Amino acid sequence: MVIRVSSASTGTADSSGKALRIASVNVNGIRAAYKRGMADWLAARDVDILCLQEVRAPDAVLKDLLGETWQVQHAECLDAKGRAGVAIASRTAPVDVREHIGDEYFARSGRWIEADFKIPVDGEEKILTVVSAYVHSGEVDTPKQVDKYRFLDTMAARLPALAQTSDFVLVVGDLNVGHTPLDIKNWKGNVKRAGFLPEERAYFDRFFGEEIGYTDVHRSLAGEVNGPYTWWSWRGQAFDNDSGWRIDYHMATPELAARAVHAVVDRAPTYDSRFSDHAPVVIDYQF
Repeated sequence: MVIRVSSASTGTADSSGKALRIASVNVNGIRAAYKRGMADWLAARDVDILCLQEVRAPDAVLKDLLGETWQVQHAECLDAKGRAGVAIASRTAPVDVREHIGDEYFARSGRWIEADFKIPVDGEEKILTVVSAYVHSGEVDTPKQVDKYRFLDTMAARLPALAQTSDFVLVVGDLNVGHTPLDIKNWKGNVKRAGFLPEERAYFDRFFGEEIGYTDVHRSLAGEVNGPYTWWSWRGQAFDNDSGWRIDYHMATPELAARAVHAVVDRAPTYDSRFSDHAPVVIDYQF
Protein backbone atom coordinates (compact mmCIF):
# COMPACT_ATOMS: atom_id res chain seq x y z
CA MET A 1 0.00 0.00 0.00
CA VAL A 2 1.32 3.46 -0.92
CA ILE A 3 1.17 6.03 1.85
CA ARG A 4 -1.13 9.01 1.46
CA VAL A 5 0.73 12.21 0.63
CA SER A 6 -1.45 15.21 1.42
CA SER A 7 -1.35 18.88 0.54
CA ALA A 8 0.56 20.86 3.16
CA SER A 9 -1.95 22.70 5.32
CA THR A 10 0.58 25.39 6.26
CA GLY A 11 0.83 26.71 2.72
CA THR A 12 4.61 26.39 2.85
CA ALA A 13 4.92 23.78 0.12
CA ASP A 14 4.89 24.76 -3.52
CA SER A 15 1.34 24.87 -4.85
CA SER A 16 2.16 22.24 -7.46
CA GLY A 17 3.71 19.84 -4.96
CA LYS A 18 2.59 17.66 -2.09
CA ALA A 19 3.91 17.41 1.42
CA LEU A 20 4.24 14.55 3.85
CA ARG A 21 3.76 15.83 7.39
CA ILE A 22 5.70 13.93 10.04
CA ALA A 23 5.42 14.78 13.72
CA SER A 24 7.45 13.47 16.64
CA VAL A 25 6.80 13.96 20.35
CA ASN A 26 7.80 12.42 23.66
CA VAL A 27 4.38 12.20 25.30
CA ASN A 28 5.69 11.37 28.79
CA GLY A 29 2.94 8.81 29.15
CA ILE A 30 0.22 8.60 26.48
CA ARG A 31 -2.61 8.33 29.02
CA ALA A 32 -1.46 11.45 30.87
CA ALA A 33 -0.97 13.31 27.57
CA TYR A 34 -4.53 12.55 26.47
CA LYS A 35 -5.92 13.71 29.81
CA ARG A 36 -4.08 17.00 29.23
CA GLY A 37 -5.47 17.57 25.74
CA MET A 38 -3.21 15.80 23.25
CA ALA A 39 -6.20 14.63 21.22
CA ASP A 40 -7.18 18.23 20.45
CA TRP A 41 -3.66 19.01 19.23
CA LEU A 42 -3.54 15.93 17.02
CA ALA A 43 -6.98 16.52 15.51
CA ALA A 44 -5.93 19.96 14.32
CA ARG A 45 -2.53 19.09 12.79
CA ASP A 46 -3.27 16.94 9.69
CA VAL A 47 -0.33 14.66 10.44
CA ASP A 48 0.47 11.80 8.05
CA ILE A 49 2.99 9.96 10.25
CA LEU A 50 3.08 10.38 14.03
CA CYS A 51 6.07 9.15 16.03
CA LEU A 52 5.82 8.80 19.80
CA GLN A 53 8.28 8.21 22.60
CA GLU A 54 7.73 7.31 26.26
CA VAL A 55 4.34 5.81 25.47
CA ARG A 56 4.35 4.04 28.86
CA ALA A 57 1.23 2.02 28.12
CA PRO A 58 0.19 -1.37 26.75
CA ASP A 59 -0.48 -1.76 23.06
CA ALA A 60 -4.25 -1.96 23.51
CA VAL A 61 -4.37 1.32 25.44
CA LEU A 62 -2.33 3.17 22.83
CA LYS A 63 -4.49 1.94 19.94
CA ASP A 64 -7.70 2.74 21.80
CA LEU A 65 -6.58 6.33 22.48
CA LEU A 66 -5.38 7.03 18.93
CA GLY A 67 -8.46 5.48 17.35
CA GLU A 68 -9.21 3.34 14.32
CA THR A 69 -8.04 5.87 11.73
CA TRP A 70 -4.39 5.15 12.62
CA GLN A 71 -2.23 2.15 11.74
CA VAL A 72 -0.16 1.74 14.92
CA GLN A 73 3.23 0.05 15.24
CA HIS A 74 4.37 -0.11 18.86
CA ALA A 75 7.50 -1.40 20.59
CA GLU A 76 6.59 -1.73 24.25
CA CYS A 77 9.16 -1.70 27.00
CA LEU A 78 9.14 -5.26 28.31
CA ASP A 79 12.04 -4.77 30.71
CA ALA A 80 10.21 -2.33 32.98
CA LYS A 81 6.43 -2.01 32.93
CA GLY A 82 5.21 1.55 32.52
CA ARG A 83 8.51 2.85 31.15
CA ALA A 84 9.79 3.91 27.71
CA GLY A 85 7.93 2.54 24.66
CA VAL A 86 8.06 3.96 21.13
CA ALA A 87 5.47 3.96 18.37
CA ILE A 88 4.83 4.95 14.76
CA ALA A 89 1.25 5.73 13.75
CA SER A 90 0.35 6.29 10.10
CA ARG A 91 -2.69 6.78 7.94
CA THR A 92 -1.79 3.76 5.80
CA ALA A 93 0.02 0.59 6.82
CA PRO A 94 3.78 0.22 6.37
CA VAL A 95 5.14 -2.55 4.19
CA ASP A 96 7.59 -3.71 6.85
CA VAL A 97 8.25 -3.11 10.56
CA ARG A 98 11.30 -3.88 12.71
CA GLU A 99 11.71 -3.42 16.47
CA HIS A 100 15.42 -4.12 16.69
CA ILE A 101 18.26 -1.62 16.60
CA GLY A 102 20.88 -4.34 16.16
CA ASP A 103 21.96 -5.17 19.70
CA GLU A 104 20.08 -7.92 21.53
CA TYR A 105 20.74 -6.08 24.79
CA PHE A 106 18.08 -3.51 23.76
CA ALA A 107 15.56 -5.94 22.26
CA ARG A 108 13.05 -5.50 25.12
CA SER A 109 13.80 -1.88 25.97
CA GLY A 110 11.08 -0.15 23.90
CA ARG A 111 13.48 2.43 22.50
CA TRP A 112 13.62 1.80 18.74
CA ILE A 113 11.12 0.93 16.02
CA GLU A 114 11.47 1.14 12.22
CA ALA A 115 8.71 1.19 9.60
CA ASP A 116 9.06 1.14 5.81
CA PHE A 117 6.52 3.01 3.69
CA LYS A 118 6.00 3.14 -0.06
CA ILE A 119 5.69 6.72 -1.26
CA PRO A 120 5.14 8.14 -4.75
CA VAL A 121 8.12 10.16 -6.00
CA ASP A 122 8.27 11.48 -9.56
CA GLY A 123 6.01 8.75 -10.84
CA GLU A 124 7.82 5.92 -9.04
CA GLU A 125 7.34 4.10 -5.76
CA LYS A 126 10.19 4.68 -3.32
CA ILE A 127 10.84 3.36 0.18
CA LEU A 128 10.82 5.75 3.12
CA THR A 129 12.08 4.28 6.38
CA VAL A 130 10.89 6.09 9.49
CA VAL A 131 12.38 5.38 12.92
CA SER A 132 10.98 6.46 16.27
CA ALA A 133 13.81 6.45 18.81
CA TYR A 134 14.12 7.15 22.51
CA VAL A 135 17.72 7.45 23.69
CA HIS A 136 18.47 6.96 27.38
CA SER A 137 18.59 10.11 29.48
CA GLY A 138 21.72 8.82 31.21
CA GLU A 139 23.37 9.78 34.48
CA VAL A 140 27.07 10.49 34.86
CA ASP A 141 29.16 7.69 36.42
CA THR A 142 26.25 5.24 36.63
CA PRO A 143 25.12 2.17 34.65
CA LYS A 144 22.49 4.41 33.02
CA GLN A 145 25.26 6.32 31.27
CA VAL A 146 26.96 3.08 30.20
CA ASP A 147 23.69 1.99 28.59
CA LYS A 148 23.34 5.35 26.88
CA TYR A 149 26.79 5.10 25.28
CA ARG A 150 26.10 1.52 24.21
CA PHE A 151 22.84 2.63 22.56
CA LEU A 152 24.57 5.53 20.78
CA ASP A 153 27.28 3.14 19.59
CA THR A 154 24.60 0.88 18.15
CA MET A 155 22.92 3.87 16.48
CA ALA A 156 26.23 4.82 14.88
CA ALA A 157 26.30 1.39 13.24
CA ARG A 158 22.60 1.24 12.35
CA LEU A 159 22.29 4.64 10.65
CA PRO A 160 24.66 3.88 7.74
CA ALA A 161 23.07 0.46 7.28
CA LEU A 162 19.61 2.02 6.91
CA ALA A 163 20.92 4.56 4.42
CA GLN A 164 22.19 1.74 2.24
CA THR A 165 18.88 -0.12 2.10
CA SER A 166 16.23 2.63 1.79
CA ASP A 167 15.67 5.46 -0.68
CA PHE A 168 14.94 7.87 2.19
CA VAL A 169 15.59 7.48 5.92
CA LEU A 170 14.24 9.59 8.77
CA VAL A 171 15.14 8.99 12.42
CA VAL A 172 13.05 11.06 14.81
CA GLY A 173 12.56 11.20 18.52
CA ASP A 174 13.83 12.19 21.92
CA LEU A 175 17.57 11.64 21.50
CA ASN A 176 18.41 13.19 24.89
CA VAL A 177 21.50 15.11 23.75
CA GLY A 178 21.88 18.79 22.99
CA HIS A 179 24.37 18.89 20.14
CA THR A 180 25.71 22.44 20.41
CA PRO A 181 25.44 25.46 22.75
CA LEU A 182 22.58 26.67 20.56
CA ASP A 183 20.53 23.71 21.76
CA ILE A 184 20.49 24.50 25.49
CA LYS A 185 19.57 27.82 27.08
CA ASN A 186 21.94 27.35 30.04
CA TRP A 187 24.65 25.34 28.29
CA LYS A 188 27.51 26.60 30.48
CA GLY A 189 25.85 25.16 33.56
CA ASN A 190 25.31 21.76 31.96
CA VAL A 191 28.67 20.80 30.45
CA LYS A 192 29.19 18.13 33.14
CA ARG A 193 25.64 16.77 33.06
CA ALA A 194 24.22 13.94 31.00
CA GLY A 195 22.64 15.40 27.91
CA PHE A 196 25.43 17.85 27.14
CA LEU A 197 28.61 15.92 27.89
CA PRO A 198 31.39 16.35 25.32
CA GLU A 199 31.45 12.57 24.84
CA GLU A 200 27.74 12.52 24.01
CA ARG A 201 27.93 15.49 21.67
CA ALA A 202 30.79 13.82 19.79
CA TYR A 203 28.35 11.13 18.64
CA PHE A 204 26.22 13.83 17.03
CA ASP A 205 29.29 15.27 15.34
CA ARG A 206 29.59 11.86 13.69
CA PHE A 207 25.86 11.53 12.93
CA PHE A 208 25.76 14.92 11.21
CA GLY A 209 29.32 14.94 9.87
CA GLU A 210 31.01 13.31 6.91
CA GLU A 211 31.44 9.95 8.67
CA ILE A 212 27.72 9.07 8.81
CA GLY A 213 26.25 11.91 6.80
CA TYR A 214 22.75 12.52 8.15
CA THR A 215 21.24 16.02 8.31
CA ASP A 216 19.80 17.72 11.39
CA VAL A 217 16.70 18.82 9.50
CA HIS A 218 15.31 21.32 11.99
CA ARG A 219 18.67 23.01 12.50
CA SER A 220 19.13 23.17 8.75
CA LEU A 221 15.79 24.96 8.33
CA ALA A 222 16.00 27.16 11.44
CA GLY A 223 19.58 28.30 10.95
CA GLU A 224 22.12 29.21 13.63
CA VAL A 225 19.66 30.46 16.23
CA ASN A 226 19.07 29.58 19.87
CA GLY A 227 16.78 26.57 19.98
CA PRO A 228 14.05 26.23 18.98
CA TYR A 229 13.81 24.29 22.24
CA THR A 230 11.66 21.17 22.54
CA TRP A 231 11.84 20.28 26.25
CA TRP A 232 11.33 22.31 29.41
CA SER A 233 11.35 21.05 32.98
CA TRP A 234 8.00 20.88 34.75
CA ARG A 235 9.72 22.56 37.71
CA GLY A 236 10.18 26.26 38.35
CA GLN A 237 9.88 28.88 35.62
CA ALA A 238 11.73 26.97 32.88
CA PHE A 239 8.81 27.00 30.46
CA ASP A 240 7.74 30.58 31.10
CA ASN A 241 11.35 31.76 30.66
CA ASP A 242 11.91 29.52 27.62
CA SER A 243 14.86 27.98 29.46
CA GLY A 244 14.77 24.76 27.49
CA TRP A 245 16.73 22.11 25.64
CA ARG A 246 16.52 21.06 21.98
CA ILE A 247 16.78 17.30 22.36
CA ASP A 248 14.05 16.12 19.95
CA TYR A 249 15.25 15.66 16.38
CA HIS A 250 14.46 14.83 12.79
CA MET A 251 17.64 13.19 11.40
CA ALA A 252 17.39 12.55 7.66
CA THR A 253 19.50 11.22 4.85
CA PRO A 254 20.50 14.10 2.54
CA GLU A 255 18.04 13.11 -0.20
CA LEU A 256 15.14 13.43 2.24
CA ALA A 257 16.50 16.48 4.09
CA ALA A 258 16.55 18.34 0.77
CA ARG A 259 12.77 17.88 0.57
CA ALA A 260 12.05 19.45 3.98
CA VAL A 261 10.14 22.69 3.44
CA HIS A 262 8.78 23.75 6.82
CA ALA A 263 9.47 22.94 10.48
CA VAL A 264 7.82 24.07 13.67
CA VAL A 265 7.89 23.24 17.37
CA ASP A 266 4.30 23.17 18.59
CA ARG A 267 5.10 24.91 21.86
CA ALA A 268 2.00 25.29 24.00
CA PRO A 269 0.86 28.88 24.59
CA THR A 270 0.96 28.49 28.39
CA TYR A 271 2.47 26.23 31.04
CA ASP A 272 -0.97 24.90 31.99
CA SER A 273 -1.90 23.97 28.42
CA ARG A 274 1.03 21.59 27.83
CA PHE A 275 0.22 17.92 27.39
CA SER A 276 3.88 16.88 27.91
CA ASP A 277 7.15 18.36 29.08
CA HIS A 278 8.24 17.96 25.43
CA ALA A 279 6.68 19.80 22.49
CA PRO A 280 5.98 18.13 19.13
CA VAL A 281 8.41 18.73 16.28
CA VAL A 282 6.41 18.88 13.03
CA ILE A 283 8.13 18.95 9.64
CA ASP A 284 6.71 18.89 6.11
CA TYR A 285 8.62 17.02 3.38
CA GLN A 286 7.64 17.91 -0.16
CA PHE A 287 7.30 15.27 -2.86
